[in-house]
Amino acid sequence: MIIESRAYARAGLLGNPSDGYFGKVISLAVKNFGAHISLYQSPELNIELQEPDRSVYRNIYHLRESVSLTGYNGGIPLVKAAIKKFCEYCEDHHIRLSNKNFTIRYSSSIPRQVGLSGSSAIVIATLRALKQFYGVKIPLEILPNLALAAETEELGITAGLQDRVIQTYEGCVFMDFDRSLLESRKYGRYERLDPDLLPNLYIAYNTELGKVSGNVHNTVRARYDKGETLVIDTLREIAELAETGKAAILSRDHSRLNELINENFDLRRRIMTISESNLALIQAARQCGASASFTGSGGSIIGMYRDDEMLNRLFVELKKRNARVLKPYVV
Repeated sequence: MIIESRAYARAGLLGNPSDGYFGKVISLAVKNFGAHISLYQSPELNIELQEPDRSVYRNIYHLRESVSLTGYNGGIPLVKAAIKKFCEYCEDHHIRLSNKNFTIRYSSSIPRQVGLSGSSAIVIATLRALKQFYGVKIPLEILPNLALAAETEELGITAGLQDRVIQTYEGCVFMDFDRSLLESRKYGRYERLDPDLLPNLYIAYNTELGKVSGNVHNTVRARYDKGETLVIDTLREIAELAETGKAAILSRDHSRLNELINENFDLRRRIMTISESNLALIQAARQCGASASFTGSGGSIIGMYRDDEMLNRLFVELKKRNARVLKPYVV
């Protein structure tokens, strides 16, 4: 029997980047893109190499492009880290795994380096496949912690819980990462919101993936840790946008939600460096009459549009800036 599992792209709607600072966010699981895992029993444990993991290139420029798009290690380290953390979880909870091996293969359609959470999707999909293969139950609220540990503890990746929570719960979720909750029980307050209450949304991402300036150095973490008032106050304001946005979604106050999306980016810009290419996407979308903010760390944006005429303008204007526009299908 072949086990198939998936995890979908993440688009932050409100609250970014306060989730890494005990804040609040609203995120969507976007079925337009996803990571896929195939797993089946085999004599030995085998992780199949995929294109991003191979080390044969057409020429030196192909190597440069490959590293720019997928990094130096591809997805194999993510799969290995997920397997290791799954094994350790079972040992810590005295769960005896059956004596059988497997072959595992991953693939992903999530665009890289544009803030749609492709790495965490591979980890979540791997953990789901392992759960099914070994018949292990892991509480829904704990699975994001396990996925986060795979990336932060095993691979040294700086990350937070938001991406893993929405990829675990799917749909549309309001998350409150209150410090006291995280310190006492290790997870926050996660509340599902009905996706049918959402307005017309679009996502646009830069198709020149290797050229997105997502590597601009931001010092927000250091400034936050030093207690800089501007950073702390701004992140608190951004977090409250998610709380206000939840009320707007539940009451179908789309006009207010539209304002909040714009305000989220404007507050973020107050404390973070925004690259010219990312700023161009925001400005072009707003010139079309739509709202616009980042889905994550940069490279893709999300916002509201009024009607098909405005959506068509977004298609045209953002294409001029090497961006693809789509209507997100919320899982």
